[in-house]
Amino acid sequence: MAEQKTLLDKIGDAVGAAREKAQEVGATIAGKAGEVATGAKREAGKAATAVERKARAAKVGTEKALGKAKRKVTREARAAKAGTEKALGKAERAVKRRVRAAAVGAKKAAGKVERAMAPKKRVAKKKPASAVAAVKKRVAAAKKAVAKTAKKAASTARKVAKAPARKSAKKTAKKAPKRTSRK
Repeated sequence: MAEQKTLLDKIGDAVGAAREKAQEVGATIAGKAGEVATGAKREAGKAATAVERKARAAKVGTEKALGKAKRKVTREARAAKAGTEKALGKAERAVKRRVRAAAVGAKKAAGKVERAMAPKKRVAKKKPASAVAAVKKRVAAAKKAVAKTAKKAASTARKVAKAPARKSAKKTAKKAPKRTSRK
């Protein structure tokens, strides 16, 4: 029996040693599994942080581009408005200039008519054959002067009536010069 006990003792010792070895291996596996899990969590956190950073950068870039586009549209609208106001001012000044010129021309014509109709001062000339011939001569000269000034006034009025529309159409058709913007 003593031999059996020793064999049983040996088997018990072997079973105890195997149990201890199994516990050690289990603990090692559990520790490694914990390390792997911790590493996986760390990598997942890094990836999430990187994605958040890229999303923030993309958002900032989008907002920057949007602001830039808004400023460009505003700048171009201001330039277009300034160009139209400039063209309108030029057209108004041209019309006023033409009207003043027409008024001056009409005034000149009226003065010429008045002077033609007024009795002329006598200049030492040959005496006409008769008083009737002298009156006819003056009437003919007055008629000629009146016709000449009326013709001139009519042509100036026609020019004034036609010119502003043609000129302003040409001037508004021109493109406004590009301006460099100051930043």
